[in-house]
Amino acid sequence: MMNQLSKVTHVAADLLLKAAAAGLAIMTVIVGWQVFGRYVLNSSPSWSEQASLTLMIWYVSFAAAAGVREGFHIRIVAVENAVQAGIRKMMRVAADLVVAACGVAMLIWGGELVARTWSHVIPSLGLPRGLAYLGLPISGALIFLFSVERVLEELKGVDLKDEEDPRWS
Repeated sequence: MMNQLSKVTHVAADLLLKAAAAGLAIMTVIVGWQVFGRYVLNSSPSWSEQASLTLMIWYVSFAAAAGVREGFHIRIVAVENAVQAGIRKMMRVAADLVVAACGVAMLIWGGELVARTWSHVIPSLGLPRGLAYLGLPISGALIFLFSVERVLEELKGVDLKDEEDPRWS
């Protein structure tokens, strides 16, 4: 069961990172077009700023969720490394439970933000404002799932590697 969950969440985290990378690339093109329009054409597109901000909310949220699954968030482990293995394990479990609680908070309050702003329209895009924030509850749910997976693996005794993906080195 855990192996199947791990395979699914690993694929999900890879997809999240690819979506985040695509969002960053698209946002870069949009901002580049905005700068070109402003300084070369003397006419900046009205939609570019809101589109890039919306993309940024989505790709940052997705990358944050993937970071929880892959363990590449920054953390200070000096105290963790100075204690016995049993205490270290409980510290990691406690840290992952705090992250899971943050994911639940993002899911609940991000969902409320989406619901409250869905009827508002982003004028320059013609899209519901809630769509811009929809990445928050989605990534909150994924952060919760990935954190629970890490807790279960830690309790099972799986050696979790909290380091950068070797593909990036």
